Amino acid sequence: MITIENNMECFVQLWRKLERTRRFLGTQHKRFCIRRVLQTWFGPEATDDLIWEVCTACEQEGWNELPPPSLYPRLHREFLRAVVAVSLGIGERKVHLPELDKAYSIVFPQSTWINVNKKKRK
Repeated sequence: MITIENNMECFVQLWRKLERTRRFLGTQHKRFCIRRVLQTWFGPEATDDLIWEVCTACEQEGWNELPPPSLYPRLHREFLRAVVAVSLGIGERKVHLPELDKAYSIVFPQSTWINVNKKKRK
């Protein structure tokens, strides 16, 4: 069981835990999908209802294999956003996306930025 909060420290831990979970499931020869990640993180609390709520919130299938977070971060951003919103019982718009994006940049410093809609100032 993990403790989830809506702040930068928690987001950094979630991105790191997501990458560790991907590696762990790979060593176990299990599929890296939303269902397996939630079962690994929440244990017996990952009921079908919780998995369904997260999958519906992030608009992804529970059994579809996820790519590595460093290559396709937008799918994982929406997944983590849904996990935080569902576990805290808040709306998806209440999740601090700029902090979630900064946390990604901290964990994967060599990758590109996630927020493609952000305008850069000159």
